[in-house]
Amino acid sequence: MKYPAFINDVPKIKLYDPLAEFLGAIDDGIIEYGYIDAIKLAGHSCPTVASAYWMTFIALKALYSEALPERGNVRVEFRQKSTDGVCGVIANVANLLTGAGNNAAFKGIGGRFDRRNKLLFESDIQNEMRFTRLDNMQAVSISVNLQGVPSSSRVSELLPACLNGTACSDDHAEFRHLWQMRVKAILLDHADDPHVFKLFRL
Repeated sequence: MKYPAFINDVPKIKLYDPLAEFLGAIDDGIIEYGYIDAIKLAGHSCPTVASAYWMTFIALKALYSEALPERGNVRVEFRQKSTDGVCGVIANVANLLTGAGNNAAFKGIGGRFDRRNKLLFESDIQNEMRFTRLDNMQAVSISVNLQGVPSSSRVSELLPACLNGTACSDDHAEFRHLWQMRVKAILLDHADDPHVFKLFRL
């Protein structure tokens, strides 16, 4: 599987999943996720998928510091409806990394490992997302402003031709490259930019 080389440079996150350990899926329950996993889930790499991955990454790091985040022990809330804009796409990535599910998620075993009702929408929160550790109720909220990561003007020029099939192979290659270079800028160049990713401890 070939993909842009920068994807391997995006920091990965390790989590402990007690359900994976309990059922023997992974001996110690420790799972590592990278941006490539978010791409596989979504089927594409774009600013939304990149932002979703990095917001979740930042939030979990803030909540757990140097400790391993516990997958399935975090509640994720959104201010928007699941069908508003790209909220559903972001929620899918957050679900992948945190294990937080809606009311259709895994019901648990013997009262343990319940993943339901931990992915919530239309919550009364100020920022885009709120993450809460359910063992100590510590919480952070986070939002993203991608206006600080501009796209090349060539993208808007090339996109219509790529969509309607009139772009030549060189134009399509240029479009793909420029599209992914913005993703790279979000995840690497602006990863620690507080004007792009804004985190608040609650």
